Amino acid sequence: MDCLNKEFPVISTERLILREATAEDAEDMLRYLSDERVMQHTGMDPFGSTDDVLEEIAWYQSIVGEGTGVRWGITLKDTGKMIGSCGFLNREARHFRAEIGYELSHDYWGRGIAGEALRAVVQYGFSQLRLERIEALIEPENGPSIRLVERNGFLREGLLRHYEYTQGKFDDLYMYSLLKSDRM
Repeated sequence: MDCLNKEFPVISTERLILREATAEDAEDMLRYLSDERVMQHTGMDPFGSTDDVLEEIAWYQSIVGEGTGVRWGITLKDTGKMIGSCGFLNREARHFRAEIGYELSHDYWGRGIAGEALRAVVQYGFSQLRLERIEALIEPENGPSIRLVERNGFLREGLLRHYEYTQGKFDDLYMYSLLKSDRM
């Protein structure tokens, strides 16, 4: 991935450090990735072990290596504790677009942390990855995620019926997008 071929980019915000997730973060990550409330709208089952988390970290590393995405661990500046992740996947560099995804420990919901991380990652995508379009695919039942992207300027483009097959069922997903020109 351009801009990522030397060193993993670290992003600092008022309360957060967005950085590469490592094996040392596995216990922190297991706390939120094993929570049914956090995983409810991800299309994945709650994680059961640190081995599951290490596989997720390996996936984060693989998408950077393949140039198809980048996932930052959301850590608190004051403690260094990892409480979630946010980043891009399914990046299509030749089309200047990528999907954004995120999850956050339930203990930190409602504090503006997801929005703070989302804004920083979106800014990085437009400025450093030269994205023109950032997409968010969200289950219609996921009201908090819908409110998050709408508060941050994403527009709902439509409903993708039976777009994914996860956990033994077909899922409808709303397609949201944010264009670089929407932010100016």
